[in-house]
Amino acid sequence: MDRDTQNKIKAVFLRAEWRKLVMINYELDPAILRPLLPHRTELDLFEGRCLVSMVGFMFLHTRLKGIPVPFHQQFEEVNLRFYVRYRDKDIWKRGAVFIREFVPKPLITLVARTLYGEPYSTRKMKHSRETGSDFLRVEYAWKTGRWNSMSIRSENRLCEVLPGSETEFISEHYWGYTKRGAEASAEYGVEHPRWQVYPTLDFEADIDFVRNYGAEYAALNQAKPSSAFLLEGSSVLVRDGRVLA
Repeated sequence: MDRDTQNKIKAVFLRAEWRKLVMINYELDPAILRPLLPHRTELDLFEGRCLVSMVGFMFLHTRLKGIPVPFHQQFEEVNLRFYVRYRDKDIWKRGAVFIREFVPKPLITLVARTLYGEPYSTRKMKHSRETGSDFLRVEYAWKTGRWNSMSIRSENRLCEVLPGSETEFISEHYWGYTKRGAEASAEYGVEHPRWQVYPTLDFEADIDFVRNYGAEYAALNQAKPSSAFLLEGSSVLVRDGRVLA
């Protein structure tokens, strides 16, 4: 039985749509991330560069274990993540590790922390979207002391993601890994079709990385992003996880 088949046997924990994903990406010293590596994973580099991504998107039509939770079906999420890989016998699995995830719903924070050990925090959040005949602008904002924001203005047309591009590297990770102490980690599968991208016109990021994520991320306050793009997103499902020990 191959790994994909094994994963699909696991029950579905969450179904939702992830839409209008703003991704602003930075290169970061890998030494900062190595202490955060979950057990048995290693950093997944793109052309020798260690990347982290600020990601903002909308959660829509959210269901936990098939049940729509009242007042929790639509909300924003913003997260900072980096990329890892895990060798499962003869297969390399490429995944993401979350440094911190912000949502406006305390119940979502509680469930994610309790069941998955994910570093969720609750924040005041808002979003906006402006659509013109030839452009699309999407912004996400959250309050950590002050309001932080990230936005992209793109052409109002969808394109396929180019094979081998930085956009493909960042968007094509289908596993999540969470550190569970020094000698264990959690793994869960995320399933969705290949996403399409809107061509970027310009972008803005007003983020206090130190206040949001800690002093070790101070370099990102002055760093120039390596890329920024807007993905359309799709329906997704997250399956129950397992512990790697």
